Amino acid sequence: MAEAVPRARQPPSWADLPLDLAGTVLRFLPAYVDRTSFAAVCPQWRAATQYLPLPPPLPLLALPNGTFYSLPYGKPFRFPGYKTACCGSWLVFPRDDGCFLVNPFSGATVTLPALSRVRLRPPNAVARTYPTWMDIMEPKKMPILNKLILCSPNLVAAFAGSPHLGAGHISQILMCQPGASSWSVRAYDKCKLFEDMAFFRGKLYALAADENLLIVNISQDPITGDPQISRIGQVIKGDPCYPNLFSSKKKLYLIESSDTLLMVRRKVYCKTAGGLFVAGKNEFEVFEADLERSQWVTVTTLGEDQMLFLGQPSSRAVSASQYGMQNDQILFLDDIMVNHMDYSYVEEITSVSAYDMRTGKVSSPLPMVWNHEMLHVTWLFP
Repeated sequence: MAEAVPRARQPPSWADLPLDLAGTVLRFLPAYVDRTSFAAVCPQWRAATQYLPLPPPLPLLALPNGTFYSLPYGKPFRFPGYKTACCGSWLVFPRDDGCFLVNPFSGATVTLPALSRVRLRPPNAVARTYPTWMDIMEPKKMPILNKLILCSPNLVAAFAGSPHLGAGHISQILMCQPGASSWSVRAYDKCKLFEDMAFFRGKLYALAADENLLIVNISQDPITGDPQISRIGQVIKGDPCYPNLFSSKKKLYLIESSDTLLMVRRKVYCKTAGGLFVAGKNEFEVFEADLERSQWVTVTTLGEDQMLFLGQPSSRAVSASQYGMQNDQILFLDDIMVNHMDYSYVEEITSVSAYDMRTGKVSSPLPMVWNHEMLHVTWLFP
């Protein structure tokens, strides 16, 4: 009887990579493009990126021409067909007939009304002597979107205003439900210099340029059931004595972090050079909202394992250790769309900068750069 010839052992396949080992590898790949490349190898690896409990990848940098950077790399790429602004995890497509939001990571979509379609409260409102929504809606003063937040599946809030009313974020607060035909606005509320807003513990808060923290009480329209503002109240009074010197510019951010509400005060020191007002050193101060005592409390740390990605359209607090970074770091952008009327830059390119709360030093830890003419760079969070 002939002796059986043993079959040649098949070499192991990369597709057979154990899930626990795939998870270990993926945790060493915090960049979005690296995880996308990993998932493209085979269906098994793609499943690992979808079903394993992984920390989110590092945020992307989004430019308004449709170019994106995946931290920490300096090579740009594009989401096909996208040329727009960003809001948190959403790409925003403003159109004449409305606003279209896409989450490029999940494929989810949201439709919002056009800013020209606003329901006034009361409906018979007439113009007043101070700037209100009626002034924004005058001919040739089409409103612009200064800030957009998807608070919940049933509530969207926005700052909308007009640059014709003055410099900065002079605007009013609008709200609607996704898919609604119009926004709602309190017609007689004065336009304010709003800096930022946040949805915190189920409530909407707005931060004004005078550092007043406002709470926006929301009710339902008795006829349509749509959300509407019933009252805007002050919960913390800002510091009226804080200097706003000619030699420095102040910017404010409002962020939820570890179940606390933080205000970040950013100071950009400026100097004159060649007849221009030129941006220089950045400093940051962080305050926690003590809602029980109605006051801002200075804090010297963001808390254990916390760091901030700071930008005017969208900011977020994240775990530092999941990216192999140290806590108490603030990564920030130039927010050029807001600043370009206030000051210029010595160089024609800029980058992401990092502020260390422990040392007060600013560094540029990431290699990507872009031209200052590329306004409105912002974070896109996977």
